[in-house]
Amino acid sequence: MRRPSWTRPRLPRTRAGRRRLVQTVMAVCVLALLPAAWTHVTAGDRLRTTADAPRTEVAVVFGAGLRDGRPSRYLAHRLDAAARLYHEGRVEVLLVTGDNSREDYDEPDAMRAYLIRRGVPGMRIVSDYAGFDTWDSCVRAKKIFGVDRAVLVTQDFHVRRAVALCRAAGVDSYGVGVPAEHDLTWYYGGTREVFAAGKAVLEAVFRPDPTFLGRKEHGVARALADAR
Repeated sequence: MRRPSWTRPRLPRTRAGRRRLVQTVMAVCVLALLPAAWTHVTAGDRLRTTADAPRTEVAVVFGAGLRDGRPSRYLAHRLDAAARLYHEGRVEVLLVTGDNSREDYDEPDAMRAYLIRRGVPGMRIVSDYAGFDTWDSCVRAKKIFGVDRAVLVTQDFHVRRAVALCRAAGVDSYGVGVPAEHDLTWYYGGTREVFAAGKAVLEAVFRPDPTFLGRKEHGVARALADAR
């Protein structure tokens, strides 16, 4: 009978060999977790709730997907928190940032419509249509919309990375992590963050331009002027 072309990997036979294997595995695990540790340390004391978020001019609300053209359940929770911050006078303008990479998918306009239904005046909502990921949203908030300080609104499993990246992009940031039930999406999001943290470290170090940078926009400045 012909033997299969693959063979079962063999463990080291000597005690020293096994010890080296364990040390190698541990080193790999530590290296894999270092980026996540960086986001935790960087966000550190910057996490707040809607009740104790610092009063500032702008809140940045990150997209989280649409269902049938309307905000997903997770995105709706973010928008509810942002509306609460506005109505309680903790922020003056909401910058909604999300994906509008194709004609039939428009996160920012769906977010805007949702907030208006929650009583936020349209003139206090500014849309960023090229927030394709967290880094892009942070860089564009700073370079395109001129945001120097902001409260970031997202889910609790994402908020530390958002704060870390926006601070790296030059935005003095505090994060409001919206709690969510521990369903399959929550566990997926939490697991994804471990891997996304590695990409975040590279973005913070090399500071790449976002997918689409474009020209400066004055929507935030105009909305703030109107608020005053």
